[in-house]
Amino acid sequence: MLTKIKLAGVVKESIVDGPGLRFTIFVQGCTRRCTGCHNPQSWDHDGGYWGSAELIIDEVKKNPTLAGITFTGGEPFEQAKQLAHLAKLAHENGLNIVTYTGYTFEELMDGFQKNPGWEELMMLTDYLVDGPFIQEQKSLNLKFRGSRNQRFIDVKQTFVKNAVVEAKL
Repeated sequence: MLTKIKLAGVVKESIVDGPGLRFTIFVQGCTRRCTGCHNPQSWDHDGGYWGSAELIIDEVKKNPTLAGITFTGGEPFEQAKQLAHLAKLAHENGLNIVTYTGYTFEELMDGFQKNPGWEELMMLTDYLVDGPFIQEQKSLNLKFRGSRNQRFIDVKQTFVKNAVVEAKL
């Protein structure tokens, strides 16, 4: 059985959505709706089209130069269980995962109990770009981020150190 994911689109080769060459998945649906969002067309949960984790990984495996897969949106944590499945497949194929979210790391941690799949997706994410896009803090000089409040977090090191560790870029 295929694991369905509601998609807004994909970019098969990106150098702006995380380290190395990346396959970027734009999920459909976001209740956060940040002012100045780069992808407002991804907000509507009824928009987009259906894809599957299995077909996506088949497409990804066609390009051996990819470093990883990036989940962005819309809001990836609104499809956490499905994306966690895709992240497992990616890790099995030697790829890392970057997840963009409008939630802060702390909000996600606090929401594990109420939101099935959040913890699983977090534990399968290698790098997390957290926090809402804030128009007043927009900067074109930030690597892989849109506004100064957002962090590029090394998730594995964060859990080892028990404190948020920002990745060295």
